[in-house]
Amino acid sequence: MSGLRVEGLRVEYPGRPPVLAVDNASLTVAPGEIVALLGPSGCGKSSLLGAIVGIVEPAAGTVRWDGEDVTESPVHRRGFGLVFQDGQLFPHRTVARNIAFGLEMSGMARDARRERVEELLEVVGLTGYGERAVTELSGGQRQRVALARSLAPRPRLLALDEPLSSLDADLRARRAVEVREILAAAGTAAIMVTHDAREAEVMASRVLRMSAGVLQ
Repeated sequence: MSGLRVEGLRVEYPGRPPVLAVDNASLTVAPGEIVALLGPSGCGKSSLLGAIVGIVEPAAGTVRWDGEDVTESPVHRRGFGLVFQDGQLFPHRTVARNIAFGLEMSGMARDARRERVEELLEVVGLTGYGERAVTELSGGQRQRVALARSLAPRPRLLALDEPLSSLDADLRARRAVEVREILAAAGTAAIMVTHDAREAEVMASRVLRMSAGVLQ
């Protein structure tokens, strides 16, 4: 199968006995599909997401993309992007330089970087904002910059960990639609973590529920 295939993933944290966070999780995400992991705080959904992208080491199981086993691959070699809850933008960089960060690290030529940044500013609805300081932006605008930065290297999968949790209820509803449309426009497969059932239904094409470390 093309896309992401996770089989029998198990995550444990040190303790006596070890703390089981994810128990035998299996799932798939097809290219271009948006899948939500829905569940209450502490159910293991962020641990599962972390194991998929490579920031958490699984105790067992496999992570594959297009049939290739990437379970032991370091984060930067998986071709996956990650958007954290708070966006984690660089306050000393402009909007454009935040978006271009990963492209700079990869050694992309300046003209190509500029073209890619302009393309993404249009995708996220921030054309003309490139030279602004990120500290001048609203919370929703900063989240769109974080999305654009994660999409800049053209990841084959984008992982979003509670991407809208810092926003109030009214903004969350509007931003959920925006994020879904941005991902659809980019054609990027995505897997997102949320505890908000409405947000999951709006943003995702498929919702997987999780409880006590187990995918339902």
